[in-house]
Amino acid sequence: MPLTPVLTKRFGTNAPWQIENYLKLDGYAGLKKAFAMQPDEIIALIKESNLRGRGGAGFPTGMKWQFIPQNDGKPHYVVINADEGEPGTCRDLPLMMNDPHSMIEGIIIACYAVRANHAFVYIRGEAVHAIRRVTQAVNEAYAKGYLGDNVLGSGVRFDITVHGGAGAYICGEETALLDSLEGKRGQPRLKPPFPATNGLYDAPTVVNNVGTLCSVPYIVLGGAAWHKDMGPEGSPGTSIYSLSGRVKNPGQYEAPMGTTLRELLELAGGMSRGKELKFWTPGGSSTPLFTAEHLDVPLDFDSVAKAGSMNGTSAVMIFDEEDSVVQAVLKWTQFYEHESCGKCTPCREGNYWTAQILERIWHGEGTPADLDTLLDLCDNILGRSFCALGDGATSPISSSIKYFRGEYEALIAAAAHNEPALTGASA
Repeated sequence: MPLTPVLTKRFGTNAPWQIENYLKLDGYAGLKKAFAMQPDEIIALIKESNLRGRGGAGFPTGMKWQFIPQNDGKPHYVVINADEGEPGTCRDLPLMMNDPHSMIEGIIIACYAVRANHAFVYIRGEAVHAIRRVTQAVNEAYAKGYLGDNVLGSGVRFDITVHGGAGAYICGEETALLDSLEGKRGQPRLKPPFPATNGLYDAPTVVNNVGTLCSVPYIVLGGAAWHKDMGPEGSPGTSIYSLSGRVKNPGQYEAPMGTTLRELLELAGGMSRGKELKFWTPGGSSTPLFTAEHLDVPLDFDSVAKAGSMNGTSAVMIFDEEDSVVQAVLKWTQFYEHESCGKCTPCREGNYWTAQILERIWHGEGTPADLDTLLDLCDNILGRSFCALGDGATSPISSSIKYFRGEYEALIAAAAHNEPALTGASA
């Protein structure tokens, strides 16, 4: 399947982050077209296009916008989740660095559609370069009249505030992000009520990912049918696949949704060390692992779910036959243990204990009962934690035991005989 530059079409052109260059390449043309439509028409267009959220869950964007109550006398807000903390994920940062005005244009269209006047861009604290780039782009948009009073003669005021987070993974969860924006400790809220009715400052709020809003101007310009021509019916459009790990040319590859790993590996020059593919993540470390037998699974929301995982953030981390699945899972679990906000017992305690057990197995001190204990712990975290962090943390553990139980058992058997542990292909 060929590369299909839509979101990345301006990458590599002359300084596309500067507004003058952006305007030469259809910049803000979608906004002008949107202002000629009624807000409800725009929501209907996004619904018809079947654009699904690119942040991981894949929720239909038009439906999310439609949930915002109208004529309720409350202010409405649009919040952009640019936290991007999922291990292996790197597609929002390139968009904000290369083409921040496409996000800003999408934000203004979203604000117009849901009758919001103020938007907040929440960027991960470590991404200082992106915070500066987006802030500069927002200032340019104000200077050119695309933000502020009476935007393009619409009679409406639109404002954007750029907010840097403090580097907490949990703030990628939309309600924890909202609490953080309000100056509180970043912890998930009980749902319902949902952000659509009780979001930022207890007002109706749309929370969208960077890639989702960058897609909006293109859909307004190209139409719903154009968008649905790319990718499968249930997950149309393109996706920026972030390839990392044992691949010759790691990086971002934009291709239609439903592209397979076999096709992506071909685009990326194949495996880097000439070794066979062993395991990989289809959507970041919090999605169940896939193996070489899943090379031809179409990478879209529905197909990946049918195959037993999640498309998530399209973060494809690739490992070969010399990599230890136990070591990879240990590293991910230690990350989730560290990033748990501590609000609920299953996640706070469960990730602590799974990390302890995995560390013991990896260091040659495991026992035969450890695998059953690990799976039991996963069962007690999955579906019982306050938010999806706990659920996601169990995914690499349970899926790795499902596909590579023998590797765990070899490490445990070696420990029982005081032998050097075998890893990778040898296990």
